[in-house]
Amino acid sequence: MKIGFIGLGKMGFNMVEHLLELGHEVVAFDVSAEAVKAIKAKGATAASSLQHLVGELDAPRVAWMMVPAGRPVDAVIGGLAPFLKAGDIVIDGGNSRYTDSVVRAEKLREEGVRLLDIGTSGGLDGARHGACMMAGGDREAYTIVEPMLRDLCVENGYGYMGKSGAGHFVKMVHNGIEYGMMQAIGEGFDLLRASGFAPDNETVARVWSNGSVIRGWLMDLAGKAFAQDNDLGWLGGKVADSGEGRWTVEAAVDFGVPVPVIADALFRRFRSQSCESFSDKVVAALRHEFGGHAFQSPEAGEEKP
Repeated sequence: MKIGFIGLGKMGFNMVEHLLELGHEVVAFDVSAEAVKAIKAKGATAASSLQHLVGELDAPRVAWMMVPAGRPVDAVIGGLAPFLKAGDIVIDGGNSRYTDSVVRAEKLREEGVRLLDIGTSGGLDGARHGACMMAGGDREAYTIVEPMLRDLCVENGYGYMGKSGAGHFVKMVHNGIEYGMMQAIGEGFDLLRASGFAPDNETVARVWSNGSVIRGWLMDLAGKAFAQDNDLGWLGGKVADSGEGRWTVEAAVDFGVPVPVIADALFRRFRSQSCESFSDKVVAALRHEFGGHAFQSPEAGEEKP
């Protein structure tokens, strides 16, 4: 399949590499000329502009955006729209707010262009070797791109969630759950640290990762982080709020659904900005391990990539 791809950041670059390895043709664009040059060396066709990118594609054109939520998404859609035709497909694979996706889909629908909101999970490793994707929007458009999604994802790791906004809504709730799970892991290791028994954290994480009820990728990543330093002395405990947890709590208020665990995890992140704990360090370490998220070093709050 031939696809246009806009956004060659940490996730986007790895996804394009994966697509190329699987035999798909990719026309790539990014505001960074260096990123475009690097992906061209991997086999992609370099686009000098959004107009150039669209011109290289075959109808129905498929353009995948992997850019930050908010204004960057609107800017890319605005740059693509004049060159798209009825039947073309635009994919927003980032973490856009689901209400924004509904509005964007309706606006593009007026021109006959179809928007798919596809929430993407799995971190950098997933982007490179097999992700998890939740799609919302036009069902026919989903059917057209499904073979590509099958290639990009792990077995049984993708699906159609419903009308426009559904993909990003499901991904938002996923990230809210993620907030709660990471917070619980952090608090557990904080309690172990204070107990006086002083078990080796890496050993605990290894044991819990093998056969226990709470085994899983997050626990594997905890072990990886503790392997660097049992006390996580290489990072501070300030944990960023990237938006999805906040949106999940706001949606819960809108729909009258109690989500106390997710809400508490969100507020814990707010508190970490002024009063950090070891549990906050664990959460910060997990975010860095799966998504390459920046973290604060212990020295003067210096941010590390």
